[in-house]
Amino acid sequence: MDFGLVLQTDPPASQVVSLMKRAERNGFRYGWTFDSAVLWQEPFVIYSQILANTQKLHVGPMVTNPGTRTWEVTASTFATLNDMYGNRTVCGIGRGDSAMRVAGRKPNTLARLGEAIDVIRDLAEGREAVVDGNPIRIPWIREGKLPVWMAAYGPKALALAGQKADGFILQLADLYLTEWMVKSVRQAAAEAGRDPSAITICVAAPAYVSADLAHARDQCRWFGGMVGNHVADLVGRYGEHSSMVPEELTEYIKAREGYDYSHHGRAGNPSTDFVPDEIVDRFCLLGPVEAHIEKLRALRDLGVDQFAVYDMHDAREATIDAYGEHVIPSFN
Repeated sequence: MDFGLVLQTDPPASQVVSLMKRAERNGFRYGWTFDSAVLWQEPFVIYSQILANTQKLHVGPMVTNPGTRTWEVTASTFATLNDMYGNRTVCGIGRGDSAMRVAGRKPNTLARLGEAIDVIRDLAEGREAVVDGNPIRIPWIREGKLPVWMAAYGPKALALAGQKADGFILQLADLYLTEWMVKSVRQAAAEAGRDPSAITICVAAPAYVSADLAHARDQCRWFGGMVGNHVADLVGRYGEHSSMVPEELTEYIKAREGYDYSHHGRAGNPSTDFVPDEIVDRFCLLGPVEAHIEKLRALRDLGVDQFAVYDMHDAREATIDAYGEHVIPSFN
């Protein structure tokens, strides 16, 4: 199992770079960041510094979207980083939540997302693609490689990930839901004539190593609110009791009363008071090292290839070090 570190690009950027360097020293192989231009600093500028200050770390957004950047710009940016530092980038992509809504736009349609996945990958790897009806190719790319991993929750999005993406990003660590969603993605891949086992499965969630569960829960409760924001979209699309969305995913958002993006992804988010302890425990990895290892082994048995640590709380360095000293060696 690989391990990744997920950060927000809060200033100063030097601290983001420092934490990514620390992660690589501790055995993490991937460095991810949020991508929302209004809420945080521009990640692709920071990726250049991360790549320059690490040797093997792969970097990318968790996640970008097809709406805030034109597709040829996204492809050229990834290809430029790969040309400078070797093929060490990965494009995490989704419909766009905070990046689109904060700017007053709706998330992209799945049809647009599916088209963007193909176009961005083709352009970044030097092939011709059609953009807005025009065939284009980036002529300077040589031996470029860009895996595109798609984030998804709902049944249609899971199917699209199986049909199009090189990897699937699931932003929660609940065992039941992970099993259901991984099966959905792989079934869609098989039905599309693809090799289901070739799709990389990445589970991303907060991890907090501590015997003080109450404090750990409070530091990670924001995550249930962030996931709940996506679940609310699913409920609006499929209905509260739809057979297409598991009740385990929808039940807890009944007490939800809106969402404030100014606190998005941050400990102490007041929009997440509705999230019960049970959901925090199910969606996150909390407790002593042994509890993390046990849950990660269960995730691995469900087919998870990478666990990406959301490190947005008051113990960022301690979590990276605990994983490097105790957790990651258990999976080497």
